[in-house]
Amino acid sequence: MKVRVLGRSARIAVTLTAVALGATGATFAAHADAATAKATAVATAAPSAAPAVAAKRVIVVLGDSLSAEYGLPRDTGWVELMRRRLADQRLDYSVANASISGDTTSGGRARLPVLLARLKPSVVIVELGANDALRGVPLSTTEDNLRTIIEQAQQAQAQVVLIGMYVPPNYGPDYTQKFHSMYGTLSQQLHVPLVPFLLAGIVDKPEMFQADQIHPTQQAQPVLLDNVWPALKPFLRTSSAR
Repeated sequence: MKVRVLGRSARIAVTLTAVALGATGATFAAHADAATAKATAVATAAPSAAPAVAAKRVIVVLGDSLSAEYGLPRDTGWVELMRRRLADQRLDYSVANASISGDTTSGGRARLPVLLARLKPSVVIVELGANDALRGVPLSTTEDNLRTIIEQAQQAQAQVVLIGMYVPPNYGPDYTQKFHSMYGTLSQQLHVPLVPFLLAGIVDKPEMFQADQIHPTQQAQPVLLDNVWPALKPFLRTSSAR
């Protein structure tokens, strides 16, 4: 998919359509299948690994391809950069990236209880929803899934950071407005900080996207981290050790 010079709003719409797609066709199906495998791997890691995880406070990132290093060299995505920043600032956290390309809010909701029980995170970063739009999931279902994810994390004594998303205008103005407003509503009602848009600062820069013009490049990952960091940082000062 190409990003043409059609003005800022059109470029954003094209890019966001692509982001919502994540992986398409057979590739999308393959990534969706990978969700089950990765969830199982995270949930059933050898018990001997538990002491190493418990030694630090844990941040879990529950996301889709934007957080799962899709198309990037290993350990170069914004989540890995967050891990390095935490270390550089001597903040005693480990990071569990539970993001899977093609994942939906239903997938995240299904996986979360095991992650909470096993990792006992201090913070859960939720970056889901775009693939719901692709699949035509009713907005009420997406909102209910996100609400449940947030509430379950809070009940497990984890702080939550919610990352919002946009869908393009061709979804219709009513749906487009309601979709993005959903994140703000959840943020206000459940008292969680909101990152309005993970891709803020790069949507007008085609060079910041991979050849598919869908997923951000390695060079764009620091921008994504900088978008998330202000919402996350206050919890890093106040979270108590597990």
